[in-house]
Amino acid sequence: MTYELPDLPYDYDALEPHIDALTMEIHHSKHHNAYTNNLNAAIDANGIPDMPISDLLRNHSDIAGIRNNGGGWWNHCQFWEAMSPDGGGTPSGDLATAIDAAFGSFEEFKAVFQNAGMTQFGSGWAWLGVKDGVLCVCSSPNQDNPLMDGCCSPILGLDVWEHAYYKKYGPGRATYVEAWWNVVDWNEISRRLSDAL
Repeated sequence: MTYELPDLPYDYDALEPHIDALTMEIHHSKHHNAYTNNLNAAIDANGIPDMPISDLLRNHSDIAGIRNNGGGWWNHCQFWEAMSPDGGGTPSGDLATAIDAAFGSFEEFKAVFQNAGMTQFGSGWAWLGVKDGVLCVCSSPNQDNPLMDGCCSPILGLDVWEHAYYKKYGPGRATYVEAWWNVVDWNEISRRLSDAL
């Protein structure tokens, strides 16, 4: 099985002014493409049979080439699809109910999630996931994700690597995180929640 770089579901400039076209182009065509190529090379080098990416990450994350590049491949695939030019606003329906039950309110959830992204030392990710039928928030370093240790089923991940924001926001991670809420596709996250329950 050869993993491929997925096409974005929108143009590079579609998320402006919140995420700029140059960042999107570099992030997708350079960073994600490198993870894709390096993942395939690591699979070949280790003689790993074909399997879904979730199984690959659960069963072979002890191999650095799989952990780093498989994580980078999957993390970015979910990241692109969690954003939309028509995103932003607030979730509704079952997702809103689940957020209120777990965090008290959408604003409280945002505060917890933003804290996970802001306190992740160095490069990494903030995650919203489902554990035992309840929403939870965590973070992970580098290109790690909750699939690797089974701590939850991730349904939303925020990239807080500098390459995700430095061209536009410089060292302003907090400004980037605040802007990112304007492009989150809550319909997609609702679908993921349904799949995870």
